[in-house]
Amino acid sequence: MADTRDIELTVNGESRTGTVETRTSLGDFLRHGLDLTGTHMGCEHGVCGACTVLVDGEAVRSCLMLAVQSNGHEITTVEGLAEDDGTLSALQEAFWKHHGLQCGFCTPGMLTSLSAFLRENPDPSERDVREAISGNICRCTGYQGIVDAALDAAKTMRKGS
Repeated sequence: MADTRDIELTVNGESRTGTVETRTSLGDFLRHGLDLTGTHMGCEHGVCGACTVLVDGEAVRSCLMLAVQSNGHEITTVEGLAEDDGTLSALQEAFWKHHGLQCGFCTPGMLTSLSAFLRENPDPSERDVREAISGNICRCTGYQGIVDAALDAAKTMRKGS
C-alpha cells in the first residue's frame, strides 16, 4: 500500500487540497491531480526547465520537488501568469510580439523562470537574460526571440511601475 499524505496549498491564487503519494512530484500533482497541464514535464531530472513553476515566488523545477513539500506554500503555474480576466502579462505579450515560442514545449518554464527573474532584475542586460534562461532548454527558437521578449517585457514593466 502506498504511503499518502493530505496536502493543502494555494495554486494560482486558489486554495487547493489533495491526497498524494509521498513519491509524487509537484509537477505530476499539478498535471494529474489538479488538471493544470500547462506545466510540461520534459526530462524529469531538473535539466530542461520545462516544468518550472513559482513556489512562493521563486522559480523551482516541479519535477524535483515532491508534492508533499509544497504543503502550505503558494504555487504559480503558467496558467496563473495572466490576469484574472485573461489579459496576458507583459512577458506573455512580449513572447507573442517577438515570436518567443515555436512548438511551445519550453514556453511555460521560460515564462515562469523569466517572471521570477524580471521581478528581481527589472533592468537586465541581454547577457543577464541569457544567463537567467541558461537552465531552460529550447530546441526550436534559437533563444533570440525569447531574449528580445524578456528585454521588451522588462522595459514595459518599468514604464508601468
